[in-house]
Amino acid sequence: MRIAMQKPSYDTPRRVALVEDDVDLRGLTAALLEEEGFLVSAFADGHMLDAYLLHEHPDVLLLDVMLPGEDGLSICRRLAPNAPYRIMMLTARGSDIDRIVGLELGADDYLPKPFNPRELVARVRALLRRGVLTDEATGREIAEFLNWRLDFAARSLTDRDTAQEAGLSSGEFELLVQFVIAPGRVLSRDHLLDTTRGRMSGPFDRAIDVQVSKLRRKLGDDGASIIKTVRGGGYVLSCAVRRSRV
Repeated sequence: MRIAMQKPSYDTPRRVALVEDDVDLRGLTAALLEEEGFLVSAFADGHMLDAYLLHEHPDVLLLDVMLPGEDGLSICRRLAPNAPYRIMMLTARGSDIDRIVGLELGADDYLPKPFNPRELVARVRALLRRGVLTDEATGREIAEFLNWRLDFAARSLTDRDTAQEAGLSSGEFELLVQFVIAPGRVLSRDHLLDTTRGRMSGPFDRAIDVQVSKLRRKLGDDGASIIKTVRGGGYVLSCAVRRSRV
């Protein structure tokens, strides 16, 4: 007996932008997502994507690494710092370097090719669901720790001494939220991956380690002492946090 995947209900259909140069794979992937209720805009290269982004913004961007002209990693580097949408990299099987570099550049998730269609749909939904849950859980709330001010509604991290924003990606913001709502608590890699990406980690999955490393750099020279590594346990936010509503 085939069990159908339950489609979540959204107020409006969620938009997915797909950049894939293989015409057959692009068509199949777009058709799969459309069957699941997404509005899909599919492109063969970064130039076509840029033209689309002048007028539209997707909820999720699926970005192949190997593209003609500007490659997917370069596009991710250019778009991720200010992207109001999630970015998932589609990488060649076994290409660990592409995956790690993509996460370093600000991608929220990655999926190796060839991929299971059901897993792709599940990953896209997890990225969307995580954003909704974060917004609902925090609302108009501010968290302050050391010299930092995290604005949940604006999804921004500001140095209170200099008024400079740290420029968090979506993935970095959602990771930091998990730390500030549980200061002093050791959070395992599995917990962080599940709550920020909607999936469990594999034995060689470095996604969270890469994101923590990036987040520490955004927190400055003391980043490694603010978010400490607990050997065999995970990570912990080591400072006190004051939360308030505005």
